[in-house]
Amino acid sequence: MVKLIVSDIDGTLLPYGQINLRSSLFQVIEQLRERGVIFCPASGRQYHSLRGLFAPVQDELAYLCENGAILYGAGREEDAPVLGKTSMPREASLALAEDILALPGCQLLVSGANVSYVCRCTSDYVSMLKDEKGNRVQILEHPRQIEEDILKVSAYCPAGTKEPAQVLGPQWGEALHMAAAGPDWLDFTLADKGTGLEQLCRALGVSPEETVAFGDNWNDAAMLHRAGRGYLMEQADPELGKQFSLRCGDVEERLRDFLAGGTL
Repeated sequence: MVKLIVSDIDGTLLPYGQINLRSSLFQVIEQLRERGVIFCPASGRQYHSLRGLFAPVQDELAYLCENGAILYGAGREEDAPVLGKTSMPREASLALAEDILALPGCQLLVSGANVSYVCRCTSDYVSMLKDEKGNRVQILEHPRQIEEDILKVSAYCPAGTKEPAQVLGPQWGEALHMAAAGPDWLDFTLADKGTGLEQLCRALGVSPEETVAFGDNWNDAAMLHRAGRGYLMEQADPELGKQFSLRCGDVEERLRDFLAGGTL
């Protein structure tokens, strides 16, 4: 029996380059809720950003944010319960942040629980985070001004992630779990969507075998493996596709088929 459906956003529910979900998806989520099935966005995005993306149903969802580094239960933004949190070691995170700042053409993003911290950045980058991603953003002069726990450190790489990954990977790739999160983001965190899903299942009293997950990228792989059934999007990297037999072309259509009596 399916009790929890977890889905990546960018490249899965939301095609790259688009900023709004189809409004018809919210009806599907409501119908799932009526059947006792919890829907949970699972993303590298910030909690505030995800709530804005799912505005019509935002108080009804569980949220797996910052690639699993922080999880929220249903409720209003100001008092929704935190169901899990995985922080990074502060000094290593700050050293990584400095290395990203030194990369030509890349921008830094350091994630707290519900704030994106940036520094030495362009105004276009700040506008993208605020207006396109819907993030809460705080501009600092130096990463050491961050006072809260650091959950994730990211490099925004408009020219692609290959060369930045080659520079950052040898020192930080294994220690801080480097993962590509789309064509222009590299994320570093001690959590991943797989450990986030495990924490979420424990908090909600759901077995991993009662979950279905959808994703399209390498940072979704752990979540897809841990779910009872993990669907990889058809447009995913063929190398990643070798790990998964279940494929999906359109998540909303797959969920509508499930609501009509099909299986997941």
